[in-house]
Amino acid sequence: MSIDIGILTDELKRDEGFMGCAYRCTADKITVGYGHNIQDNPIPEYIAEKLLQYDIGAAINDCERLYWFYDLSDVRKRVIINMVFNLGANGVAKFENMIDAINQGDYKKAANEMRNSRWHRQVTARAERLAIMMETDNA
Repeated sequence: MSIDIGILTDELKRDEGFMGCAYRCTADKITVGYGHNIQDNPIPEYIAEKLLQYDIGAAINDCERLYWFYDLSDVRKRVIINMVFNLGANGVAKFENMIDAINQGDYKKAANEMRNSRWHRQVTARAERLAIMMETDNA
């Protein structure tokens, strides 16, 4: 049996429509994208890997808009990218005291500002690991 996958794809895109966020379909199933029912058919890991790479790229792009990001070491850049990945650029922007400390080159203070946050209480192990990286410049 020969099926033109290109035409079928176009038809399904037309009929399903694209939704970038989760929604409930007419069968009351949690669905994303072009009608993919993630409730009964969770996304495979290789798709999650592709989303991860996309999200990492978006976080890096957000960080590249921060004037104070460029002078950081590789380790400290990874800390900020990780935070932006987790909190979004607007969330990291609220860490004003941390950013001020970074601008002054006071990474111990920056790490302490990271520790003195609701974010640290919410994701303690991750936040502490990142604070140590910020303070010591070691992964």
